Amino acid sequence: MKRKTTKRSVPPKIVFLFDVDNTLLDNDQVIADLSKYLKREVGPERARCYWTIFEQLRARLGYADYLGALQRYRSEYPHDLGLLAISRFLINYPFANRLFPNSLDVIERVKQWGAAVLLTDGDVVFQPRKVDRSGLYEAVDGRALIYVHKEHELADVEAQYPADHYVIVDDKLRILAAIKKIWGRRVTTAFVRQGHYALDPKILATYPAADVSIERIGALLNYGRQDFVPRTAQVARGNV
Repeated sequence: MKRKTTKRSVPPKIVFLFDVDNTLLDNDQVIADLSKYLKREVGPERARCYWTIFEQLRARLGYADYLGALQRYRSEYPHDLGLLAISRFLINYPFANRLFPNSLDVIERVKQWGAAVLLTDGDVVFQPRKVDRSGLYEAVDGRALIYVHKEHELADVEAQYPADHYVIVDDKLRILAAIKKIWGRRVTTAFVRQGHYALDPKILATYPAADVSIERIGALLNYGRQDFVPRTAQVARGNV
């Protein structure tokens, strides 16, 4: 007699995507430290020149390019001996000291449920250096994606890390809204209200609320797997 078979419900494969700047790492403080150092090494006027170049580059490239701005600054002041000191400051900055409390604990927690991947924007030199020196690269077992505009690269994200459901953790509502529009119910958006973008009233009024909103990254330790995956994401696989 043929044994009756029933479907077995298998939890969906989940990938957790973490932004870096002002999500896991206090980048506002990094900028404050750099500003203070610039003023000390080259003076207030030339420090303002650096930040003007920096903003011009960010507007053109779409991401923060600290070393690129320093190269451009060099063309303005080729004999400024402070250049080398600023370069060393950036390359050797102790990023591990700027991780938000419990950032690494959160990564370890979600790795119980699925893969943890860094999904960030930036240049191809300084951003990887930041990810490495902060300890984040090791924490996610080398799973890191760095784009110019990550919200435009979701097809590549899926190709690199296929999943039934994604959870994106970010401090920018604009990014979360863009990803939600593309992935829909396949993604849970988690808004971390840290950093100047997350606290800007104009930005908060412009974009829809995320699926989950928390005041600090460490608050994710109070959540369980079920808080990130809707019931509709549950899939049936195989027979018993």
